[in-house]
Amino acid sequence: MGFREAVESGKFLITAEVGPGKGTDMHELLEDAEAIKDRIHAINVTDLQSSVMRLGSLAVSHILADKGIEPIYQLTCRDRNRLALQSDLLSAWVLGVKNVLALTGDHPVLGDHPEAMPVFDCDSVSLLQMMRTLNGGHDMAGNELNGVPDFFPGAVVNPGADAGAGLEMQLIKLEKKIEAGARFIQTQGVFELDSFEKFMKRVEGFNVPIMGGIIMLKSAGMAKFMNKNVAGISVPESQIQAMTDTDDKVKTSVEIASHLVKGMKDMCQGVHIMAIGWEKKIPMVLDEAGI
Repeated sequence: MGFREAVESGKFLITAEVGPGKGTDMHELLEDAEAIKDRIHAINVTDLQSSVMRLGSLAVSHILADKGIEPIYQLTCRDRNRLALQSDLLSAWVLGVKNVLALTGDHPVLGDHPEAMPVFDCDSVSLLQMMRTLNGGHDMAGNELNGVPDFFPGAVVNPGADAGAGLEMQLIKLEKKIEAGARFIQTQGVFELDSFEKFMKRVEGFNVPIMGGIIMLKSAGMAKFMNKNVAGISVPESQIQAMTDTDDKVKTSVEIASHLVKGMKDMCQGVHIMAIGWEKKIPMVLDEAGI
């Protein structure tokens, strides 16, 4: 069953994520994708994550599709104007890439080319509207297309945004994304089930499948870094302490992630596992979670 069919049929969804490297060597990425392809519905391919120059997400998505591994093509607005975005979307379709995750993108000052000029001609909402327009047979200027795509678009939300104005802004933006055509939602990393449950109650009426994000911890230092530097991430002290005290970081990380997967099964329609180099550990997480 393809990703779109799994979403529309109400299956509990499992997606993972791979990040193209800095260079042309894809050996490890493809090895990771092959190791998990039978346990997931689709694999996100990140688009210059953290504004670091890397191999392109479209090329990697196409290669995965050719190998029978369904990709979710992450597309950011940071580096492209509306001409390039529309062209890249049409290119994706003819290359067999159908699922697209719309992202605004991190500012270049956060990456390894801070002098790069950002574009931001569009944002994630207008990118979703763009896909809907292309699916309808026209470009953004109203010109008719000769051959029409049928993208399955998705978007992201940060359920850990600061309570109050921050969370309200996330909910307002999420509504706009759904109105613009988002058919599935993946969240920022979640580490606390109680707060995630409260978030899910706030979005009950949105009627779109939401997949809880799970980031596999590699160390206590990683957890502390995210708490300090990544908006909306809040790793509990108990998990930091567990990663500090353990003699087997992989085992403890798998236990934390599987606990979150189990807890989310009755709250949302799926999980998006961000293993960040530990993709081969994902089957261990799913086994431990009973999936």
